[in-house]
Amino acid sequence: MDKEIAEIYEEYNEGEIDRREFIKKLSIITGGVAAAYALLPQIERNNAMAEVVAEDDPRLDTREIKYPGETGEVHASFARPKGDEKLPAVIVIHENRGLNEHIKDVGRRVALEGFITIAPDALSPMGGTPEDQDEARSMIGKLDAEDTVENFVAAVKYLKTHPQSTGKVGVMGFCWGGGMSNQVAVNSPDLVAAAPFYGRQPDAEEVPKIKASLLLHYAGLDERINAGIPTYEEALKKASVDYKIYMYEGAKHAFFNDTNPNRYHEEAAKLAWERTIKFFKEELKT
Repeated sequence: MDKEIAEIYEEYNEGEIDRREFIKKLSIITGGVAAAYALLPQIERNNAMAEVVAEDDPRLDTREIKYPGETGEVHASFARPKGDEKLPAVIVIHENRGLNEHIKDVGRRVALEGFITIAPDALSPMGGTPEDQDEARSMIGKLDAEDTVENFVAAVKYLKTHPQSTGKVGVMGFCWGGGMSNQVAVNSPDLVAAAPFYGRQPDAEEVPKIKASLLLHYAGLDERINAGIPTYEEALKKASVDYKIYMYEGAKHAFFNDTNPNRYHEEAAKLAWERTIKFFKEELKT
């Protein structure tokens, strides 16, 4: 993708400009509105291009499921290695664009490491994630925060008692989902391990509720999110929570997302992935 186009698409993705302004800027670059609209599908196909593990991978059992949540049935993508062995489980929480193909793919990647995974759709109470990611982002902003957290806490309960699960459950999430992962750690005493990626920190007074071990990933160039680290770390120490913090210098917010060429940082993403899988194996398989 052209660097200039990637930069304005990033502004649009991050909510710094709306769709109308994005199309206006893209029209200037491409030479007209018609050309901009013609290019748009190609730009938005990045999700499919970055697929690492196919949905029909013969090593995996994949399907769409529903589990009981605070607001009713929550839809989720399920994946696990084929076979009857009981396995620990990991919840994968999406960014503020809803449950897209990238996050489903991440769930399959984790499953291949020897876990049951589910990727819940936070927009289930509103009919599910739409194809238009701009609409999805707007819908995310209208969710009830407490109900949304409880829907993810319900995922912990679902996996803890799942007949194919060992009962040990972890969570990982990205951006908005990173913040949600922190909230699940606060609100679910059954959670064993949490690995939030550049997620908003919980309030300091909530930290003593955390029983899970934490692996916290942050991007060196993410000033907004990083501003909350000192207070969070102080509270974690005071509450004697088991945690590790890793800072990835030179990386931007959303550095793990390989569908976003202007954010993806290959070295940081690979290292964070290796650390996360090792963390889950140590915390959930022993």
